[in-house]
Amino acid sequence: MRLVLASNNAKKLRELDALLGGLGLTLVPQGALDIPEAEEPHESFIENALAKARHAALAAGGAALADDSGLCVPALGGAPGVHSAVFAPAPAVDGDRETRRAAQDRANNERLLQHLQGVTDRRARFVSVLVAVRHAQDPEPLVAMGRWEGQILDAPRGQGGFGYDPLMYIPALGASVAELDAATKNALSHRAQAAQRLRGLLTEVWGLG
Repeated sequence: MRLVLASNNAKKLRELDALLGGLGLTLVPQGALDIPEAEEPHESFIENALAKARHAALAAGGAALADDSGLCVPALGGAPGVHSAVFAPAPAVDGDRETRRAAQDRANNERLLQHLQGVTDRRARFVSVLVAVRHAQDPEPLVAMGRWEGQILDAPRGQGGFGYDPLMYIPALGASVAELDAATKNALSHRAQAAQRLRGLLTEVWGLG
C-alpha cells in the first residue's frame, strides 16, 4: 500500500520507514509527487498533523501519513512547541534543502539556549503526533501520540539525529539524543512511541501487516 508522507525531511522519512517496516507500506515523500507543503496554522500538534495529512491525501488522491512533532519546554510555557522547526528566523544560507534545514536547526538550538540562560528548570519533552488517513475526507483518521522526557543541556552534544537532538539529554541513558545510535533512538523516541501505537491501529483498523 502506498502511503504519501506529508514531509520532505529525508531523515524523518528514514526513521518512519524503519519504524513502520513490515506492514506492507511504501512511504513516498510528497515532494516526489510535486505536492507542496501544507499550511500549519494551528497551535496543537494534532491539528497540524491532520491538516497536513488531508492536504497530502487530497493532492495524491490516496492515503497519506503526516507527523507533527516538536520540543516543549515547560519553563518557556511549552515553547517552541508547534513552532519548533522555525523557532529562530531563517538563516541566509545557500544550498539544497538539507543544507538549509541543518542551518535552521543550528539557529533554533542557539535561540533555545538564549531563552534558557539563567533558567534552572531544564525539563523538556519531545512530542510526536502521527496521523494517517485513507483519503482526504476520511472521517476516521488514525491518531497516535508519543512523548519523550528529558532535559536541555547547556551546549550541544553529539553528531547524530537532527533538530534539537544535540541539546536533549536523556538522564536514564546518560546521553543526548544526538549521541544515540539509530537503533536505540528508533526504539525509545517520541516518534518511535507514536509509530508503535500507529502500527497497532494500522493493523487493527486498516487490516495491514
